[in-house]
Amino acid sequence: MTKSCKQCAQQFEITEDDLKFYDKVSPVIGGEKLLIPPPTLCPDCRRQRRLAFRNERNLYHRKCDLCKKEIFSSYSPDKPCPVYCLNCWWGDGWDSQEYGVDFDFSRPFFDQFAELMQKTPQVSLISDPLAVESNCTYVNYAGNSKNCYMVFDSDYNEDSYHSNLLKHSKNCIDCSHTQESELCYECIDCVKCYNTYYSQDCTSCMDSFFLKNCKSCKNCAMCVNLNQKEFHIFNKPYSKDEYFKILEGLDLNKYSSIIKLYEKLKKHELGFPHKLNHNLNTENCTGDYIFNAKNCRDCFNVASSRDLKYCDSLYHAIDCMDTSSFGEKIEKVYESGTVGISCYDVKFSSIVTESSDIIYSFAARLSKNCFGCSAVRRAQYQIFNKQYSQEEYLQLMKKIILHMQKTGEWGQFFPMNISPYGYNETIAQEYFPLTQKQAGKAGVKWKEENLANRYVGVKYDIPDDIRDVDDSLSSQILTCESCDDNYKVIKQELDFHKKHNLPVSPFCPDCRHKERIAKRNPNTLFTRKCAKCGDPIETTYAPEGPEIVYCENCYLKEVY
Repeated sequence: MTKSCKQCAQQFEITEDDLKFYDKVSPVIGGEKLLIPPPTLCPDCRRQRRLAFRNERNLYHRKCDLCKKEIFSSYSPDKPCPVYCLNCWWGDGWDSQEYGVDFDFSRPFFDQFAELMQKTPQVSLISDPLAVESNCTYVNYAGNSKNCYMVFDSDYNEDSYHSNLLKHSKNCIDCSHTQESELCYECIDCVKCYNTYYSQDCTSCMDSFFLKNCKSCKNCAMCVNLNQKEFHIFNKPYSKDEYFKILEGLDLNKYSSIIKLYEKLKKHELGFPHKLNHNLNTENCTGDYIFNAKNCRDCFNVASSRDLKYCDSLYHAIDCMDTSSFGEKIEKVYESGTVGISCYDVKFSSIVTESSDIIYSFAARLSKNCFGCSAVRRAQYQIFNKQYSQEEYLQLMKKIILHMQKTGEWGQFFPMNISPYGYNETIAQEYFPLTQKQAGKAGVKWKEENLANRYVGVKYDIPDDIRDVDDSLSSQILTCESCDDNYKVIKQELDFHKKHNLPVSPFCPDCRHKERIAKRNPNTLFTRKCAKCGDPIETTYAPEGPEIVYCENCYLKEVY
């Protein structure tokens, strides 16, 4: 069936397989199936709504509302909910049942849930409880790491800074979607790379600069689609001595040179074919950045998964639909975000870990059989944080669902206006940007910028050449050339730049992050023809784009 999105009016399809999935995940209580209705929003608007509940990158100084210590938190001090540091939130000094309330059948569900969220203590950061001991105070949605700073949605890293979706890596700075790499700078979608800079979509490369879609290359620069090559510049081979002589003339120590080289690589890249997507080892999959997967439709950034639809940023996931972010070892999850680490049967929820049978809950951990709960740990048979017997739980849950059917809330994810964050604090702003005026018209919160503490002194100009930068830079308050925000270059970061002769960017970490994300293909599928054989293809390269795009068969014949 074809429906019109209630938010953007875009037409979207609901297939027979979709209806079967809704039927399969619908709860059964007392032998009666309480059917989940088809969605009223298109896939993009549903994803936007989920992402509006995830603040990854914005951290604030505030006090823990329990121990009163100064902490860093993803919740700014003006948020109405109490916020506890990691130690307090996981400690025994409070009980989530203290905030339990009875459900009021004279009012809508979401209005009551918003009130519960505002009074229950939320954890300051989504991080390893040992983050402080591991010198990872300034990280969020990150764990099992050591000596990391401003690293987000990342795990198992060491001595790395200003990165996101960095996994199992060491000594990396300003990297995105990079894994098992070391000594990398400004790399995007790189795997098993070493001492590689300003590169994208590369695997097992080392000692190289400005590579795009290269594999097993060493000592190469400004190259595209190379495989197992050494001493190449602009895809041309040179002797070892010639290579290093030319490399020295590129002035890689100057930021002005880096900008020019990026532009040259971009023009050079347009002369080479691009594969329709970045997928690898997939069967019956559509989308992009899908690896080792089967039956994943309209998915993005998915690995080691099967039977997914409209999902993004999931790993080891099975049988899920409309699920965003984190998603490690999950099964049977629908319309939820930030659900991961051994979760099963989760619906209409956000920030759920190691839990099962969770419906309409926010921040549930190590719990099962919870409905409408906020900030619960090791809970079972709770509704609105109040304890019930199994029989009472099921009876009341059924009654509430029937009430939500009447109010039109059943089957809908939380509305964006009850998110604890301002829209511009969340990653929804990255993928579905709004102006403050548009956010106000949509009725969603907006985090006003606090200019009271902005530095108003003399602007410090970062030298173009790293050789002209001294150690005092790490003590300076810098001003971003793009957004005018203040930022600092920490000592470890500056040491990395000086050791590897890399210039310091005049842009703040957030602007550098936005630039990296913009270099990745959008999470949108377009229809166009293969530039080689003319067959129709689905790709994340827009038809009006300048890239030469091949189907997979033509690409493999041409490049490999």
